Amino acid sequence: DIRTWLTDWNEHPRPFIWTKTADEILDKVAHYCRRISDSGH
Repeated sequence: DIRTWLTDWNEHPRPFIWTKTADEILDKVAHYCRRISDSGH
């Protein structure tokens, strides 16, 4: 399945369209990092 998808993608490439700004992505990553570092493990 992966090879089929890759073949199709390579034959019909499409640009990736970001739906969030870099700041929104980085804020989400920072929130996740705080959550897992405060997990007590």
